[in-house]
Amino acid sequence: MATSQNQVLFEQSQQLIPGGVNSPVRAFKSVGGTPLFFKRGQGAHVWDADDKQYIDYVGSWGPMIAGHCHPEVVKAVQDAAAQGLGFGAPTAAELDIATLLTKLVPSMEMVRLVSSGTEATMTAIRLARGFTGRSRIIKFEGCYHGHSDSLLVKAGSGALTFGNPSSAGVPAELAALTTVLQYNDVAELEKTFADLGKEIAAVIVEPVAGNMNLIMPKPEFLKAMRDLCTKHGAVLIVDEVMTGFRVSLQGAQGYFGIQPDLTTLGKVMGGGLPAAAFGGRRDIMQHLAPLGPVYQAGTLSGNPLAVAAGMATLKLVQQPGFYAYLEKLAKRLTEGLSASAKKHGVTFCAQSVGGMFGVYFSATPPSSFAEVTASDTRAFNRFFHAMMEAGSYLAPSAYEAGFVSSAHTEADIDETIAAADKIFAAWQ
Repeated sequence: MATSQNQVLFEQSQQLIPGGVNSPVRAFKSVGGTPLFFKRGQGAHVWDADDKQYIDYVGSWGPMIAGHCHPEVVKAVQDAAAQGLGFGAPTAAELDIATLLTKLVPSMEMVRLVSSGTEATMTAIRLARGFTGRSRIIKFEGCYHGHSDSLLVKAGSGALTFGNPSSAGVPAELAALTTVLQYNDVAELEKTFADLGKEIAAVIVEPVAGNMNLIMPKPEFLKAMRDLCTKHGAVLIVDEVMTGFRVSLQGAQGYFGIQPDLTTLGKVMGGGLPAAAFGGRRDIMQHLAPLGPVYQAGTLSGNPLAVAAGMATLKLVQQPGFYAYLEKLAKRLTEGLSASAKKHGVTFCAQSVGGMFGVYFSATPPSSFAEVTASDTRAFNRFFHAMMEAGSYLAPSAYEAGFVSSAHTEADIDETIAAADKIFAAWQ
């Protein structure tokens, strides 16, 4: 049997790159086995180092909403590259994308371009602290907002305990300024504000959690968050790095009708290249340097290639019926998988919103991190590998959401459901 090039590349990479990967989830530690090294993507499909083809439900973790190598996006990048790879100085294209972002997301009165979602959320936290003069932030267990120190914090031993570092290298003193609460728990949020309201600079939340699988927000949870931030003078930061232009044209804030003070964006707005942004109320954004005392800078901010890819992608998502098609595909997938599992007596469920979906080996969709961790992750790992063998590539973790693109077809979805049906039929 021929040696897998994926295995060869992984073994060689581990000699030079920690863990053999440049982002931990890629290492397949959660699901086991050898990670795939991809060499090509086209539309809804990707090919690995062994030239095996897969239907892709990861989409570079969300950005490939129009599929891989969409000709309009590729041409936009090529045209921009022909004019220069970067200047470290203002360009008209930066104004163009800022104008479009503030038009599509009305809560963003001003916007600052950056290069990654981590950079966007890190700076939004700094800006909220600088604006309010307070230090404490609230985040929710299971929500991931990038790897800056203030946000790599896990829940303490009980309600209202201070956070503990979830990574070596994060000072306990800094982690103690982050309070970690349960997602969708209104009572806990209200009690925290009652006890600590004068200390809270900001609440940061994924409006649809996508980093502990897909968790839908309860309407009363989002409303309470908005009301409490307004009452106590805290900044509400809605992290739409994953949901922005993914669940609807106005993001999750438009889908659920929540008005944040600051918004962070990434992924789709870069069209597959490194681009992100944060923006919001004018009075808050004017605290940023060079207007105000809150410092942020970046040589590659507003890079012309990333802006070009983002503008081309944002043009595509504005086409009539774009999100209706995504939603139709995602529902077809989740309903088909759920029906197949039920037919074969497998404990399984799935749900979707816009172009995002979640699959769970549990009787009902979870609503918190604790409920996610109670699902059968070993069953997911088995399912993941079986689906990969059958030619459908899902996120290599039971704690990650999946994505469909406009390049997927109903035939792609039906092929995936048929593969799952065979797997569930043989389930023991």
